[in-house]
Amino acid sequence: MRVALLAPVWFPVPPTGYGGIEWVVAVLADGLVAAGHDVTLFASGDSRTAARLVSVYERAPSERIGTSLTELRHALTCFVRAGEFDVVNDHSGLPAAALAGTVATPVVHTVHGPLDGEAGVVYGQVAGVAPRLGLISLSLNQRRPRPDLPWLANCPNAIDLEHYPFDPGRGDYLLFLGRLSFEKGAHRAIEAARRVGLPLKLAGKMREPLEREYFEAHVRPNLGRGIEYLGEVTHAEKVALLQGARATIFPISWEEPFGLVMVESMACGTPVVATRRGAVPEVIEHGRSGLIVDDEAGLAGAILEVRRIDPRECRRAAEERFAPARMVRDYVAAYELACSAGAV
Repeated sequence: MRVALLAPVWFPVPPTGYGGIEWVVAVLADGLVAAGHDVTLFASGDSRTAARLVSVYERAPSERIGTSLTELRHALTCFVRAGEFDVVNDHSGLPAAALAGTVATPVVHTVHGPLDGEAGVVYGQVAGVAPRLGLISLSLNQRRPRPDLPWLANCPNAIDLEHYPFDPGRGDYLLFLGRLSFEKGAHRAIEAARRVGLPLKLAGKMREPLEREYFEAHVRPNLGRGIEYLGEVTHAEKVALLQGARATIFPISWEEPFGLVMVESMACGTPVVATRRGAVPEVIEHGRSGLIVDDEAGLAGAILEVRRIDPRECRRAAEERFAPARMVRDYVAAYELACSAGAV
């Protein structure tokens, strides 16, 4: 099958630091190539892939993140060549999804964000102007605000397990990984760590104005006395942090569509303590790969109980449910379904 993969343009594939979507696209592209498909990846020129790489920008224009002309030019580079492919799989965002109505080639669009609020409304409008567009969700919970959209398949994310070596050791600190934002909940992780008397290491992106405001208001005043902010770490640094942690804290307060950090932690053998929001119950097996609590008040108690989770079971759960081969099979089935619908 001839597949065009359209990645977000803002970070390379795979990313050197922040970039969960880019990691997923990297694993999918290489997995599709390994499975014998002819894959063209549309991404920034500093990407590394087994697929054929096409790029408008020699380096990822991270400093221009959110600029509509940059995003549109990148997407159009793919869509003007849509006739060369059996299917186009867009991971870049809504502007490209809207272009699906302009081409005869089947287009499937992976929804990486939440659908509550304005995003759900816009997806409904896009479906109106691109009636043959098929949407892929990352979790079934992601669909709840808009079950009426043209859902084609549910394809949970995967990671390249070779890049996340298993380590059964348990350290003496807790870990928070993620964007510095209220909904991700670094301040809730700080409060829980203080309540149980354990050190907490925080690592994550703080580039955008709202992230900086959140950091100054909710994180910086609480640093010290065992609470440490490490900045945005490299992949190698992230893996080392995951391997050495007693638990990864995932205290979200929003309907997160997936949450790749949970799988990364499980793969390294580190259990996750998370609040019951978004896709958390679909990713974590309570009592096997982590502990799920109903609200932030339950975080401290779960941290004290997390030692009963076997690190080997965490790794097995990641291998069984979030390996690349499973994700590739899911996507190929979705592509075949889209192509068969287009042939009718």
